[in-house]
Amino acid sequence: MAHFVTNVKTSLSPEEAFDYMTDLRNFVEWDPGVSSSEMASAGDIGQGSAFDVVASGANLTYVLVEYDRPRRAVAEANTARLRSYDIIEVQPAEGGSIVTYDATLELKGPFKLFSPVMALAFARIAAKADEGLQKALPQAVKVS
Repeated sequence: MAHFVTNVKTSLSPEEAFDYMTDLRNFVEWDPGVSSSEMASAGDIGQGSAFDVVASGANLTYVLVEYDRPRRAVAEANTARLRSYDIIEVQPAEGGSIVTYDATLELKGPFKLFSPVMALAFARIAAKADEGLQKALPQAVKVS
């Protein structure tokens, strides 16, 4: 299992930050591991919305399995080989909001044997995504 969590304070309101983070098409703006992301479902973004994402060469379909605007959303992708579970939480802060992005990547079945190698690679990609998120969100600073 690979895990990454970051907390970033931004000048965006909680609603603006939540809307940006839950529109997974924005992955390409801040996560260098993502080469494309398109909405795969019709209608407004909300619980059940799906996104086709190409991340590190893998084709994934993320579904927003939880959606509580502007506080919390969970995006999940499942394939025969892996499960990606991403929690997005936004809380109000003076002058904006704090975005918490918590991502877990688990290999399945016999692929679990490669978990230590995958965790190392994921750590490198996650560090770059953390930097990208800080650049993408207005007036962003990392907080503990």
